[in-house]
Amino acid sequence: QAQLVESGGGLVQPGGSLRLSCAASGIIFSYYTMGWYRQAPGKQRELVAEITGGGTPNYVESVKGRFTISRDNAKNTVWLQMNSLKPDDTAVYYCNARWGVNVWGKGTLVTVSS
Repeated sequence: QAQLVESGGGLVQPGGSLRLSCAASGIIFSYYTMGWYRQAPGKQRELVAEITGGGTPNYVESVKGRFTISRDNAKNTVWLQMNSLKPDDTAVYYCNARWGVNVWGKGTLVTVSS
């Protein structure tokens, strides 16, 4: 059974950093494009960053230069390093695995506030 488990969320001050992790099981990890999405209160879920099985990343404009997505296919894990966090980054962050079908994690809350 496919499963994604996120960790690493929490409360951080503006300008701070967090590193999110997503551990995958039940899938052939290297086949999947892995992504991080977020959903802020009252807003639609949006793509933040994604990375192909071969390691090519893609970012939404608002996080370019601040966030870095990476993966280790041997560890079935994808990370999202978030630096220079802003209050607008506050959201529930979801891990996604996409290869024809979509698999979602349950999400981890990131709160950026002083």
